[in-house]
Amino acid sequence: MTLEIAGIGGIILLVLVVWAIVNIIGSNAGTGSKVIWTVFVLLLPILGFLVWLIAGPRSASRQT
Repeated sequence: MTLEIAGIGGIILLVLVVWAIVNIIGSNAGTGSKVIWTVFVLLLPILGFLVWLIAGPRSASRQT
C-alpha cells in the first residue's frame, strides 16, 4: 500500500515539475533567470516547485 501511494505521489510531483519548467521557459524572464529557476526546480523538486509557485517568473500569457 505504501509503495502505491509513493508511486502516485511521484507521478504527481513529476507532472508539477514539468508544468513548472514549461511555464518557466514560456515566461518573459531573461535566459539566465530561466536557467537558474529550471536548475533549482530540477535539483530540489518539492522545495523548488513551491518557491517557484510563490516567487518565480510568470508566463507571458498571465501578465497584463
